[in-house]
Amino acid sequence: MKEQIKAESLPQHVAVIMDGNGRWAKKKGAARVFGHKNAIKAVRDVTEGCAELGVKYLTLYAFSTENWSRPKLEVTALMELLVSTLSSEMKTLMDNGIKLDTIGDTESLPPKCQRELKEAMEKTSKNNRMTLVLALSYSGRWDITQATKSIARDMAEGKIDAENINQDLIDNYLNTSGIPDPELLIRTSGEQRISNFLLWQMAYTEFFITDTLWPDFRREDLYKALISYQERERRFGMTSEQLKS
Repeated sequence: MKEQIKAESLPQHVAVIMDGNGRWAKKKGAARVFGHKNAIKAVRDVTEGCAELGVKYLTLYAFSTENWSRPKLEVTALMELLVSTLSSEMKTLMDNGIKLDTIGDTESLPPKCQRELKEAMEKTSKNNRMTLVLALSYSGRWDITQATKSIARDMAEGKIDAENINQDLIDNYLNTSGIPDPELLIRTSGEQRISNFLLWQMAYTEFFITDTLWPDFRREDLYKALISYQERERRFGMTSEQLKS
């Protein structure tokens, strides 16, 4: 299946909503945390697969602002899993030339998570094969709100004029500044919603929804998503005839 993927029409940026860990664990009669722990292999497989193919950015929706409302035991376990995974997967990042980055309100994370993230980003800062972006304590509405506040603040200080506000300026104030919009969003577990993820950035993103639960997602599933993406005609509001002219 991999040979069907065309390098010349590969998306530059793939985003993933990793859904289904809890249901996967429930099917096995285990606690939700068991599903989260067994999702690490999927993260590794997709990350290595994207880097190998030549994808430049991979963004994983790891923890939303709404996830703070989950049971305290689960949130604590997720934060501990983040810390242990950053340590255990460092070799994978370095061996594959992957730079780690984050988006989201990371200051709301526990101090130990913040320290581990900072250290991991520093260690991988010179890697340039692919950038892995972890969306942590992130939501699209939070991103747009914090950008709006920053713009209003800079307007009040006379740094920008209202007439100069355009889409490019807003892009620069978003948490994703410097990262291209995702061309492809993959969502696992069959749910058909974007769950407050990259709302501004996904204006023209192609969606691929699979019933596969995230812990079971592997490279073959990634390849299916990429092949589906490459079979589509991205028109950006134009007609097919306009694109062909």
